[in-house]
Parts: sequence; structure tokens; C-alpha cells
Amino acid sequence: MAVNVLFLSPSYPREMPHFTRGLAEVGVRVWGVGDQPAHALPEEVRRYLSDYLQVPRLLDEDDLVERTSHWLRGRSVHHVESLWEPLMVAAARIRQQLQIPGMTPEHVMDFRDKQRMKERVASAGIRVPYAHRVRSTSEIRHAAEKIGYPLILKPIAGAGSADTYRINSSQELEQVLPRVQHIPEFSCEEFIDGREFTFDALCLEGEPLLVSVTEYLPRPLIMRTNEWISPIQITIRDLRQPHLAPGLQMGHQVLKAMQMQTGFVHMEWYLTSKSEAVFGEIACRPGGAYIVDQMNFSNDIDLFREWARVRCHQTFHAPTERPYNVAAIFKRAQGQGHIRAIHGLQQFREQCGPWLCADHLLPVGAPRRDWKQTLLSDGVLIVRHPDWDTTVRMAQMAATQIQLFAA
Repeated sequence: MAVNVLFLSPSYPREMPHFTRGLAEVGVRVWGVGDQPAHALPEEVRRYLSDYLQVPRLLDEDDLVERTSHWLRGRSVHHVESLWEPLMVAAARIRQQLQIPGMTPEHVMDFRDKQRMKERVASAGIRVPYAHRVRSTSEIRHAAEKIGYPLILKPIAGAGSADTYRINSSQELEQVLPRVQHIPEFSCEEFIDGREFTFDALCLEGEPLLVSVTEYLPRPLIMRTNEWISPIQITIRDLRQPHLAPGLQMGHQVLKAMQMQTGFVHMEWYLTSKSEAVFGEIACRPGGAYIVDQMNFSNDIDLFREWARVRCHQTFHAPTERPYNVAAIFKRAQGQGHIRAIHGLQQFREQCGPWLCADHLLPVGAPRRDWKQTLLSDGVLIVRHPDWDTTVRMAQMAATQIQLFAA
């Protein structure tokens, strides 16, 4: 019997066409739901869909759930999936309404609501930042007095480091407060000083089939507040290094504490100067910003397809040896407007060409992206190498020697 999968937003963000392909390649029928007309979908998506529902407002959760549930009546649906953070609760509500197995809305909210998440993880004895849920300027000020400075202010249901601030004093807090009035709920929490890593895993019934760790250079909050920086994230080949052990152990503990089921998780954690691992946050979805691509390049596998195989057939067919470290380098142009010139790229290709996996820099003539809204900024280069120091050296070369200019 064919497996039928409803996939919300099969064409956005940029990774979703690959997951759509992965589903089709493991032999399931994919029914997509999005806000684009079917004829406007990219060919790389349209070719893999068996059916498609266009909705007027993809982010209107109640309307999306109602229209999709009505569309599915009388059909046999085995899985309802979304791997985009804003639609994960909607997918869970559709599952619940149609009595399809999978994570419930309540369970998904444990991964979406940062305060609930931290409370659940802390109850398992895992170190988390001290935090308070706040809904008003007076509550933010009160929490800041209890926590002390520096502190972090981030949306309860945010993704990435959007609308996230490091605040060093009460004076800085007063400057930030007018900028956050559009956010209904925040987590006001202790600032953890240390290196920042991910714990990414593809799980089957809570057990990780593949684990990956990536280090952010510099930390995401610094990346998000300094335009001149070319952010780097490096997926680590050798997970047997002693300094990674506390984070790996914590990652497995967090999976149990959160009662993870089947699918991707993307966890962020800190390593302090005292070698203490501190939980940051976790999502029941894959990491964005090319994290899955880096995992693929590190292992020479296709996790877009393997996720689909695990989700739909409960099997995993990929090797997990990790032959390579993999670095993604995100570039930001100098100036505003359209890309006018790219310097240093040809020399970089000549020096590092055999290890260059991907070159997705914006072409000359393309408009700049808003670097504050997307880590992808004005493009990305991905390199890999078996040796850590060589990988870091190539990443730093790309960060410092390749320059984009806009006008």
C-alpha cells in the first residue's frame, strides 16, 4: 500500500524542495500545501508532488488547519509533516484533528515555547540558563533585576537569533525596550559566556541514528549584530574529542527529557571555560542555514532522503563515518543596493578548489539581501577537508579574502 504524506510548505524555506524530493524518492505520494499557485511552484518541487492545495494565508494557522482538514476528508493520509518552525504546530493540529499518529500540538509546543522547554529540561537535572517568562516592560525590568547583567532577551517562540539581544546594563535595557514592543512574550535569561555548538540528530522513536555537532564562529548573537563579520559554522568530523563529551552526553539526556519521537532535532548548547555544558534550546526540526547540507557533505550522504525513509519506513540506509569537517562561510557585501563586484573568489578557487563543495554567492547584478533578516546574507561558500586545521584555514581565507561590493 502506498504511503501518503501531507507536506506543508514544500517550496519554502530553501531546504524544503530537497525534503519534498526525498519523500518522493523513498516511494511515497507527496501532497503539498502552500500559498503559491501550483503553476508558480519551482519545477524541482512540482515534479515530486502528487497533489497540491493552495491556501490564501499559509501563516493563518486556524484557516490553514480548517482548509487542509476539509481538503483531506475521505483521503487516506499516513503522515502530516512540516519542517518549517512557524508551521509545526499547525501540522500537529491537523494530525490531531484527523487522528493521524505523530507529535501532538502540546508536545510540539514544548519545543516551541522556550520557557516551557527550559523547565522541562531543567526538571531532568540538566543545566540551563536561569530564565523568566516576561510579557511586559515592567516584567522585563523585574526579571533583569533578579537575573543581573549581562542577560539575554529573546522571543519565547522565536527561531534563530532574530529579535534576540544581549543586554549589559539597565541603560542598554531601556534602549532595547522600544524595539521589542511587537513581541508578545520573551524569555529573559542568564547570559552564558562560552563557545556555542549544535547537537543535530536524526531520531527514530527517540533514538539518534546519526549525530552531528557544529560550532558557530563567532557566536550567533555576535554574527547578528556586526555586519562586517563573515559568519562561519563548522561541522566537526571527530566527535571523540574530550571537550565535546559533555555536550554530546547532554544532547542524549535532552532527547529523553523532551520525549523526542521520530525526526530531526536541532539543539544549541554552550561550553564554558570551566568545561561545563549548558543547554541553550532545542527544536524538533532540522537546523537551517545549510546545516543539513553540511551534514550531507561531512558524511557523503543524502539526509533529505534519509529523513523521509526514517519518517515513512522506519529504516535508515546511510553510513555515519564522517570523513570530513565541513565549513560554511556566509558573506555580506560592503555597501547597499546591487552586487557590483566580487574580489578574491577566483584566487580562492585556485587555492581551495578541490575542497570547495558549494558556491552560492549572489551574482553580480543581484540585489543585496537584508543581513539582519537572514544568516544566508549575500551568499555562502562551503568547503570540506579531513583535517580540522586545514578546514579552519580555508574558512578563514574565505571570510577575510573574498569581498563583495554593492552600490
